[in-house]
Amino acid sequence: MNNNRPIGIFDSGVGGVTVLKEIKKYLPNENIIYFGDTKHLPYGSKSKETVTRLSTENVQFLLKKNVKFVVVACNTASALSLKLLKKFYSVPMLGVVEPGAKAAAEASINSKIGVIGTKATIESKAYIKALLKQNSRLKVTGKACPLFVSLVEEGWFNSKITELTAREYLKTFNSTGIDTLVLGCTHYPFLKPVLSRVLKGVKLIDSAEETAKSVKLELEKRGLLRNSSKKAGYSFYVSDAPEKFKTLGSFFLGQKIKNVKLVELE
Repeated sequence: MNNNRPIGIFDSGVGGVTVLKEIKKYLPNENIIYFGDTKHLPYGSKSKETVTRLSTENVQFLLKKNVKFVVVACNTASALSLKLLKKFYSVPMLGVVEPGAKAAAEASINSKIGVIGTKATIESKAYIKALLKQNSRLKVTGKACPLFVSLVEEGWFNSKITELTAREYLKTFNSTGIDTLVLGCTHYPFLKPVLSRVLKGVKLIDSAEETAKSVKLELEKRGLLRNSSKKAGYSFYVSDAPEKFKTLGSFFLGQKIKNVKLVELE
């Protein structure tokens, strides 16, 4: 009966719903509990110590919900804290950096890859390390785009301001000749239309889908797939602003989120 426990997902906000959406597609039979630490958003401007403390609290919360697997759907937390979390907890865990790096290394033809993410993710060099592990000959250029998260949380996916911001950030890549760009933050997939206009012909790698494939493989490998004919259920929890999460989350998921519970973490 162990297998019928839910999968736990956490993110700093609503961006991780992109990961949930893909997991739901690849594993339609699994129950999922999602926690968005909206009170402390964004994680990308915080120190490693703070991100690790917050991530630890998030995992504790999910473990109280008896999850069988934890997905760290936040790139900053994956980059700064995952290694330590895996040491601390016996529950199997997966972040979003490794799957995204693997997909990018496979997609690039000219071995020139760009990575965009929060300040903390880019400064951690986690993607560069993960990419070079896949192929040591890759040329990787990273660029922090801290304003993107706020623009997505505002729902400004395709506005003039977003495009101007993107042009300013992404001019870094004009001289690098990249053919592939890793969207190193779960909020960024919503900016795909803008990013495609600004970087014409560059492949955009969204780590959400790759993460979902990896979660499926891990559950299969560990014999943890749910074996019930009952319909899968989804629960959403946040540390702040449940109504805002409900509105944006429903949009991200492409279906209505009926209930978002507000929780206070110890």
